[in-house]
Amino acid sequence: MTPGPGIARTPLPQGFTAGGVNSGVRKYRPDLGVIVSDRDCVAAGVFTTNECKAAPVRYCMEILPNTNIRAIVTNSGQANAATGEEGERNNLRLVKATADSLGLKPGQVLVASTGVIGHQLEIEKIEAGMPILAASLGTNAEPFALSILTTDLVPKTLTSTVKLSGGEIRITGISKGSGMIHPNMATMLGYILTDCAVPAELARGLLKDVNQKSFNMISVDGDTSTNDCAFFLANGASGVGLATDADFKKFKKALTEVAQALAKAIARDGEGADRLIEVCVKNAPNQAMAERAARGVTVSPLIKTAMHGFDPNWGRILARLGAEQVPAAALDKLTLEMQGVKVFVDGAPVPFDREAVRNLLKAETVRLEVDLKSGTAEATAWGCDLSKRYVDINVDYN
Repeated sequence: MTPGPGIARTPLPQGFTAGGVNSGVRKYRPDLGVIVSDRDCVAAGVFTTNECKAAPVRYCMEILPNTNIRAIVTNSGQANAATGEEGERNNLRLVKATADSLGLKPGQVLVASTGVIGHQLEIEKIEAGMPILAASLGTNAEPFALSILTTDLVPKTLTSTVKLSGGEIRITGISKGSGMIHPNMATMLGYILTDCAVPAELARGLLKDVNQKSFNMISVDGDTSTNDCAFFLANGASGVGLATDADFKKFKKALTEVAQALAKAIARDGEGADRLIEVCVKNAPNQAMAERAARGVTVSPLIKTAMHGFDPNWGRILARLGAEQVPAAALDKLTLEMQGVKVFVDGAPVPFDREAVRNLLKAETVRLEVDLKSGTAEATAWGCDLSKRYVDINVDYN
């Protein structure tokens, strides 16, 4: 698996091209991007649970899952959320402009938007930029990844080559997200592309399962956005399919690893963040409890600020687990480790070198491990610390 931040080149799967340009909506960055397949794709999507859904989210929810998608267009700077009927019309204009520029039918085009809520799309600028965008297509992910950023500091791309029984396939992931990130997705956009031939009846289930273990297990600030989308496109251009159960398991494992790597990159790039927080809950009574407990720790402002200040305050973690309705019987047996150091064992605090643990908490990745000793379920969630810069970024953002 090869990450592709910065100037690296992340190749797309066979049959896919992508591009990104500045249409004039934003001053300094590319603000319009598109991913294109040279053949019909099996496509699925998962979307925000926020009831205030943006126009592009509602549009994509109506047409997915599908078997003849050819492109995904994305604009950044304006979320096209809370924009009323005009926003719906502008979304359709964006779809049509994309289809016209690429020689496709509008029904073959998916759309996503990210940016400020309540601002109408500067649709004339975007329409004028579409022919330029169509002419910019290449076989690397970075131009598109740059075009979808908002408060992100870095583009997030990843590619994986997988050997199946019939030959090699590629999975490439692209995402954006930095703030308004919370379990059940957030201001994050995720795109997972593959040249593997995936049966249509498997696509949505695959994405849903993978999403639950990746994008749904991250939090930056506890706010769920209006524009969350994660897309899965499979065009079969490699000529290699999922011929055996072993192929399916291997493919799903690789798909999950790509999505989790992107999810962690989003959490690590959280607005104002200095470090990634990884919370592993194991031996929980059931899967729902494991996931709830892990996610609860990542979203707590008290824990996030403690991690920012290198404070091994295990009491905040214990309190949060109780607030997440971890049973008292489990808390009475709980063991908690910070960076591999046991600070609470079998339901009671134990002596530890506080200064040594403080130094360990200065690492770029902080791992908190909670053993509930009450079952076999486990889950891992990712978040970040909370700094003064988070406030500054969100005061200034408009």
